[in-house]
Parts: sequence; structure tokens; C-alpha cells
Amino acid sequence: MNQHKPDNRNNPDAPNCNTHLVNLENVRSSRSQILPTAKAQQISEVLGLLADTNRLRLISALASQELCVCDLAALTKMSESAVCHQLRLLKAMRLVSYRREGRKVYYSLADSHITNLYHFLVENLHESNGESLTEMV
Repeated sequence: MNQHKPDNRNNPDAPNCNTHLVNLENVRSSRSQILPTAKAQQISEVLGLLADTNRLRLISALASQELCVCDLAALTKMSESAVCHQLRLLKAMRLVSYRREGRKVYYSLADSHITNLYHFLVENLHESNGESLTEMV
């Protein structure tokens, strides 16, 4: 069977160059900006972890204050066991941290970078959807 690749030259969803001449100056000047493969893999793992509705909802709950597992379970309508499982994954990637107070364990976002990333994503989605920020959060 004779198969051919679709021609993407006229497809606005997949624009590409009509010429195949490499601009060496652009390549050289951009070389130092491209992520090393190992770093790209780490970022990919974090973003993959964030590609889960329940984990994003937990992060959204923790974006404004620290909360215990019981509170997170009530807020997200998840079982405490499910919340603990998701928090364990987030903690393994250093996205959340915790502190003990007596018999309770309080979770929070690990640092301002995580909080800023969450807010950036929400604001970006807000802008692309034309929604007010209060509708999003």
C-alpha cells in the first residue's frame, strides 16, 4: 500500500517554512537557550503530574492557605485516602510541603514558585477564555 504524508504547507493549524534553509545565526544564538534533555525531562514530569484534575484542584485549594487532609477532602469531595495519595505524589515532586501540629498535618504549596505558576496558569486561561478571574477560581 502506498502511503504518503499529508501536505501541511497550506494547513493553518500546522504552519511551517516553505523553504528549508537553516539560518545558522539564529541557531547559534538560540543554542544556549534550549533546555538540556535531562532538564526538559524533569519539567515534563512535573507538568505530567499537574495534568490531573484532582491534583490541580488540591493545588488550587492550597494556593491561598495551608489546609489539613480533612479540610482538603471536604473541599474537593474526595476521600481522605485519595487526598493523601495525591498529596504524596505532589510532595515527591516537591510541589507541596507539610507541617505537623499535634495530630493534624497541614499541607501548603512548597514555595512561591509553585503559587506563581498556579496563578499564571489560571490568569492565562482567564485571558484566553475571556472570563473574569472570579469565575475561574
